[in-house]
Amino acid sequence: MSLTAISANLSSTKLTLPVAVFGMMLGLAGCNNASTPTENVDAESATTGTEQSSTEQEVAKDGATGAGGQTVTIYSSRNEQLIKPLLDRYTEQTGVKIELVTDKTGPLMARLQAEGKNTPADMLLTVDAGNLWQAAEQGLLQPVASSVLEKNVPAKYRDPKGMWTGLSLRARTIFYDPSKVDAAQLSTYADLADPKWKGKLCLRSSKAVYNQSLVASMMENLGEEKTEQVIRGWVDNLATDVFSDDTNMLEAIAAGQCEVGIANSYYYGRLLDEKPNFPVKIFWANQGTTGTHVNISGAGVITGSDNPDGALKLMEWLSSDEAQGLYASSDKEYPVKDGVDESEMLRSWGPFKQDSISVQKFGELQTKAIQMMDKAGYK
Repeated sequence: MSLTAISANLSSTKLTLPVAVFGMMLGLAGCNNASTPTENVDAESATTGTEQSSTEQEVAKDGATGAGGQTVTIYSSRNEQLIKPLLDRYTEQTGVKIELVTDKTGPLMARLQAEGKNTPADMLLTVDAGNLWQAAEQGLLQPVASSVLEKNVPAKYRDPKGMWTGLSLRARTIFYDPSKVDAAQLSTYADLADPKWKGKLCLRSSKAVYNQSLVASMMENLGEEKTEQVIRGWVDNLATDVFSDDTNMLEAIAAGQCEVGIANSYYYGRLLDEKPNFPVKIFWANQGTTGTHVNISGAGVITGSDNPDGALKLMEWLSSDEAQGLYASSDKEYPVKDGVDESEMLRSWGPFKQDSISVQKFGELQTKAIQMMDKAGYK
């Protein structure tokens, strides 16, 4: 698949890839498309973030110092309309130019493998801890040390070796049709395997990394045997075929095709922006047990980067109060940094207990999770 945005002004210090290698890269990219989800997003505008602390102002100032002509090149699987307001704000504050190359995670990782040390990229910006873990395992990311990231981002949302860091949180939880379901009937992800939900459940495909990470977290919390039983129960309870994305799944609940389902909360938020009376409600799963499954979007510095310091300074700024506020208001994602105000919409959904599991586990258990879903007949 072709990249949606490629700058013609990439670093002149890098070598041009031979045609054969570029062809190989495209072939690899095509092979990865099937297993990598696409973010289904809506156009949103930038909003004003919260006031920066003195420490964060120093980070921004340091990034601008001597930055004449400095560029940070990002390979991003985030939708450009969502991430560009944050990057534009950083450029305004520091003078650092951002070159943004966007595509799905699989093709971007294949491109990095093909480019090797000749890559023009400085940062990988993507979704799901499973993807970031895979990138680190493939040697695409280099370790960094940052007291700013250590202060702003809780350890459970960072790689222990400094290969990557979370920058925003996304809760994957239960949604329901309030005209057919009483919230008192809902409890856990595992309960959706109960026969009482026969013919009433909608799910996104198991090919989505978000579901792979959810199942990985269940394996860690419930054990493999119990998790497989739950997945088989989900499959038995499906009202219709699995969906390609969360938005279509939520709309199926609204249309009466099913009564309950599992999705990331920010998809719901973006639907509410378009349709304030959207007839689906959110329910925080597992509040009496482990807590709601929470994943991340995040970033890492590319191995072979020409500007690793610039990439790190940008990552640090993205963890600042101002940037975290923008994630909440524009993207409908939860701040990864404690103490940052959530948007009015997020606050309206109420507080919830988060699963305390380290998101690194999602990557470590990803292969087993995929194998288990295949075995259980979850397509």
